[in-house]
Amino acid sequence: MTGSQAWTQREILIVAVLGAVFSVLYLGWVQVWLLLQPLFGPVTMDVVMGFWFVVSIIAAAIIRKPGAALASEMLAAGIQILLGSPAGLILLLTGFVQGAGAEAVFAAAKWRRYSLPVLVAAGIGAAVFSFIYTWFRFNYSALAPGLLLTMFTLRCLSGALLAGVLGHLVVEALYKSGVLSGLRIDQDRRTARHA
Repeated sequence: MTGSQAWTQREILIVAVLGAVFSVLYLGWVQVWLLLQPLFGPVTMDVVMGFWFVVSIIAAAIIRKPGAALASEMLAAGIQILLGSPAGLILLLTGFVQGAGAEAVFAAAKWRRYSLPVLVAAGIGAAVFSFIYTWFRFNYSALAPGLLLTMFTLRCLSGALLAGVLGHLVVEALYKSGVLSGLRIDQDRRTARHA
């Protein structure tokens, strides 16, 4: 990673906009979860959970600075509360946990690598952190070991696909549109092409 760690006004605005947009999308995703419950039963949340991590992947891949993943998830959670989410204030903790799981992977990569495998790993990181959190929140210790293994596996796959791969596709589409010109992602890609 090159350049300053200080955030520019444009970067702050981008993370704020991403948080706002995904807060609405996250609220809408609840309807997908409800519609799929008859199909997937008790593992439905794990199947769809990855989408609720995607803003952390997108923000981090664009901004490429410490805190982008965490800040975007926290903003999305806070705005969902302001929009009247029935989950209430607990969403702030949920957003923190999910953002921290993705942020941990980017930290392990020293905020220097944003390839598809790293984004997939960040989606899985968010899934693992969220699984630990929901283990305690919903008393998963009372569940059968086979069900727990299925839930964990599905949540990790969901994080990999609905956060990692989908996040990568969104970032690539935004980059190709030119709206990310001049940002760290653009600078890094230009440097890589001329290296």
